[in-house]
Amino acid sequence: MSSPTSSAPKSSRSSLITIIVALVIGALVALAGSQGGATVGGIPLFAIAVAAAFAIQILAFIPAMLLRTERFFDLTGSLTFLAISVALVLMTPMPDARSWILAAMVILWAARLGSFLAMRVHKAGSDGRFDEIKGSPVRFLQVWVIQGAWVSITAAAAWIAISTDAASRAPIGWLTVVGIIVWVAGMTVEIVADAQKSAFRADPGNKDEFIRTGLWSRSRHPNYFGEIVIWVGVFLTAAPVLAGWQWVAILSPLFVILLLTRVSGIPLLEARAAGCNGATAPTTSSTARARPR
Repeated sequence: MSSPTSSAPKSSRSSLITIIVALVIGALVALAGSQGGATVGGIPLFAIAVAAAFAIQILAFIPAMLLRTERFFDLTGSLTFLAISVALVLMTPMPDARSWILAAMVILWAARLGSFLAMRVHKAGSDGRFDEIKGSPVRFLQVWVIQGAWVSITAAAAWIAISTDAASRAPIGWLTVVGIIVWVAGMTVEIVADAQKSAFRADPGNKDEFIRTGLWSRSRHPNYFGEIVIWVGVFLTAAPVLAGWQWVAILSPLFVILLLTRVSGIPLLEARAAGCNGATAPTTSSTARARPR
């Protein structure tokens, strides 16, 4: 068994590598998505947006590290979506209707998410995910940089389309209308699912129980299903103006799907449910995932 002193440097090296990889991925997405995009002072607007997403996280990390707190981590991510989307649509020369629609999609989603997470952290007082890492500057910085990558990739479809050069924009067509309808459906599902779960948890009689009513009777994770549908809707709305390397925007919905179904969403919750003593969790074989039944 390795000693704590030998494992700490290894953990820091791993975190440092992860930071570098996240920054490189962000740079590559910025480079690809900037092709055919509007510029300010010769610098592509989309590249500025991606750089700003990372810069905001790093700046927020400094006081968080000094205070050893994670209380404004989630809120910073939400505000980054909101602030950059507002700035981007205002900085883009002659934004069209699609640009304003996409900005509104991201802004409304981020405002809802930010308020929801802020209330959750306020009630909980802290986030146990950070207990082991906020004492290590490199490991703590890692999660902030990863959040910068999360923001940049998730918002890529919207930000690329918003910042597309005016000469390359397409008129509003049927695919955009479909995208808007899909986005509205996703938002509705996510909002209703979160409200149902909050009401269920507010009842002391449901302690250590798993919600199986409302949308939760149709899917194990209807909120995640709604989240996936939201970003598919954003991509469909943006798709008509994408060209060449701008199609890197497809990473937006694919990244959300991968994140929620394979990395930090459903797998973590299912593992937590499986290890929850005394709770009546459904068995693995009968557990529905994000897809409704």
